[in-house]
Amino acid sequence: MTFYLLILPWLLGFLIFIAYPTIRSLYLSFTRYEIGHTPTFIGLNNFIQLAGDPDFWQSLKVTTIYVLGSVPGSTIISIGIAMLLARNIRGVSIWRTIYFLPSVVGPIAVAVLWFFVFNPQYGLINTLLGYIGIEGPGWLTSEQWALPSMIFMSWWTVGGQVIIYLAGLKNIPKELYEVAEIDGAGGWRKFRNITIPMLSSTIFFNVVLGFIGAFQIFEGPLVLTKGGPNKATLTYMLNLYNQAFQFGSLGYASALAWILFIIIMALTAVIIRSSSLWVYYEAERERR
Repeated sequence: MTFYLLILPWLLGFLIFIAYPTIRSLYLSFTRYEIGHTPTFIGLNNFIQLAGDPDFWQSLKVTTIYVLGSVPGSTIISIGIAMLLARNIRGVSIWRTIYFLPSVVGPIAVAVLWFFVFNPQYGLINTLLGYIGIEGPGWLTSEQWALPSMIFMSWWTVGGQVIIYLAGLKNIPKELYEVAEIDGAGGWRKFRNITIPMLSSTIFFNVVLGFIGAFQIFEGPLVLTKGGPNKATLTYMLNLYNQAFQFGSLGYASALAWILFIIIMALTAVIIRSSSLWVYYEAERERR
């Protein structure tokens, strides 16, 4: 009884705020449910409607491009920063704090900050480009540049990944690098044959979380572009939000949510199944 009493606050929170809404949304995905009306069961009609909805395909396309740009770029940048911060340089703790700070800033505040960076009239980027005689584009108002701007913005908040990679780098035995140097290995060969294999489990962890988070990008497009111009930044979550709270189609939005859940689960399963080909686990190697 003591055990159940102690976990009761968590258990109630899980049942009320996670389990019930999940089951409820699954039911609503098979209904026509608008705000203020009683849900009406319509079977698979919501899912059939998705196939002919241009906003669904546009949002899926935009989100896929965002994921393919955000996750690999964030991974490369965070590994590079972590390797720099792993060195014994003066003031390294200050630099670690500076790189981590963006990760603890609220997403809305981050979006507002980048609005002033990307503003075509007085934004920081276009102002600096103007000093060298280059007229910068309308980053957030251009159909061509709006989505790349979102991807670029995602690379700024890699502090959490940097900390995890830094911990992974600290766990790599120094003896491996010393032996490699004796054998005449240069910096690139040590990075390719020691750092990456020994860091692969950490990369795997961050990549999985990165893909899951990137598919749910929402705050930036909502605050900065509202999905425009010409739906160039209409991400999946923004489309879901619009269907639910702008158009009031909660049943249709629930169907969208479950499709996204299936996509994320399938992608996560593929990454996990492929991990045996590129992730190195020392304990597993010893058993073999």
